[in-house]
Amino acid sequence: MRKPSTIKIGKKLQTIRKSNGYTQEQLAEKVEVSVRYISDVEQDRAKPSYEVLVKICNIFKISLDQVFSEYLTVTENKSLAYPLAGYEKLSEIDKNTIEHLIMYFNKK
Repeated sequence: MRKPSTIKIGKKLQTIRKSNGYTQEQLAEKVEVSVRYISDVEQDRAKPSYEVLVKICNIFKISLDQVFSEYLTVTENKSLAYPLAGYEKLSEIDKNTIEHLIMYFNKK
């Protein structure tokens, strides 16, 4: 029997954290863990507990399937949410610029 591939979500969690403008220190404080633990999780040296994963998902308003999307066999592409994770924090001018760019590229 073939050994299943190891699930590594550290880089994805790091991308989500950074796209939301959080430092490791800020996330560690919100999740109530050490900075070292966050660093170890992001470097795939430690696996986060379910409690920590749920807290992270709630902080960034994402679902667990977005974290594990590359390992799930679903037909929907959920990867679009990561680049837009900080959208709600943008100024109205920046939001309008992004909306105009999307409309422009959809016309092509």
